[in-house]
Amino acid sequence: MEPLIKVRDLYKIFNIGSNKVYALNGVSFDIYKGEFIAIVGTSGSGKSTCLNMLAGLEAPSKGVIQIANKRIDRMNEAQLVRFRRQNVGFIFQSYNLIPSMNAIENVAMPLMFRGVGHEERMKAAKHYMELIGIGDQSMHMPNQMSGGQQQRVGIARALVIDPQIIFADEPTGNLDSHTTADVLDLMKRIVSEEQRTMVMVTHDPHIASWADRQLKVVDGHIVETVINESSPIEIKIKEENGEPPFCEVTGS
Repeated sequence: MEPLIKVRDLYKIFNIGSNKVYALNGVSFDIYKGEFIAIVGTSGSGKSTCLNMLAGLEAPSKGVIQIANKRIDRMNEAQLVRFRRQNVGFIFQSYNLIPSMNAIENVAMPLMFRGVGHEERMKAAKHYMELIGIGDQSMHMPNQMSGGQQQRVGIARALVIDPQIIFADEPTGNLDSHTTADVLDLMKRIVSEEQRTMVMVTHDPHIASWADRQLKVVDGHIVETVINESSPIEIKIKEENGEPPFCEVTGS
């Protein structure tokens, strides 16, 4: 299997006075289509920096980021904007819904930037709201919805552009434990049934345990990889070549 995302010797270095701070220190890993990956670490570990660089929101200091056979580390800002618009959906911790828009308008909004007409936007938004179980809340405003409902709107908004990859930044950080389990179960089902690739950042090992594979980050190094043996991607890779997904442990 060819990886969808290939990262090699990735660095992010900040100059603070006369000191160099390594937010990421030479990490390398592969992510496959249809995989649910958790990048796990405490605050300041480098996990969010890693996510931002995979999403093309931050430029690496050096290293390779290849997504769908395209070197995004070599793209300029205009190219990155087009790449994200065509390939990437985002799920945020704080939902980032527009308060003056109702739920279905929030879901449909990313399609505006693609020049999709109103009727087609609404049809696509309705489809994904029904897919994740909130089709009856289309006309609700964000302040009329619970945190879990707002996050489901956020998930539908990420899906509406039909992305190859969904990046999720602490997607359950503002939810209670019961709602967290519901949202994680939904995300896992979407990856499986819709054949999306999900890359989630979290500080919580329990949240990370829902993923097919965990990349544990400490001080800019990947120190451990934990693989869920029931992962369909893991099983397929072993059937094809008997090797686990690539991830180079870069620190201890």
